[in-house]
Amino acid sequence: MTPDVDTTRIDSADAVRALIGALPRVSAWVEIDQASVDRFAEATGDHQWIHVDPQRAQRESPFGGPIAHGFLTLSLIPALLDRTMQFAQRLGVNYGLNRVRFVAPLPVGSQVRASFVVASATDVDDGGVQVVWRVSLERQGSERPVCIAEFITRHYF
Repeated sequence: MTPDVDTTRIDSADAVRALIGALPRVSAWVEIDQASVDRFAEATGDHQWIHVDPQRAQRESPFGGPIAHGFLTLSLIPALLDRTMQFAQRLGVNYGLNRVRFVAPLPVGSQVRASFVVASATDVDDGGVQVVWRVSLERQGSERPVCIAEFITRHYF
């Protein structure tokens, strides 16, 4: 994914700390298509019919059609963060997740975006800064988010 036009540049731990509690940074919308769901199923071995069999999902699923895997939805977070923030760093790593909830389904063909709020930024012993992001992934046209989580990253400037 390429960066969105309106990205926030982060070039130091202080720049991250300045965002604590600031207004959310919101990515552009991206479409979740069946080909992406099928590739995720191949990569993970999760071929449950509610994801990969559109005809059966339309007939039998309570969602009215195929839905994206919850973990596919979750895996969008790093790429959507990179579209929202421009990090001028030596290295950045995903450190973990807290409080992950799949609040609503993400139907195939939907548009999804993420909003990011810096909840905390803590110096770590190895010279980096650990950031906890409050993330909400939302589907266009839906009142409820599809996924909420705390995403933890480490950045080395």
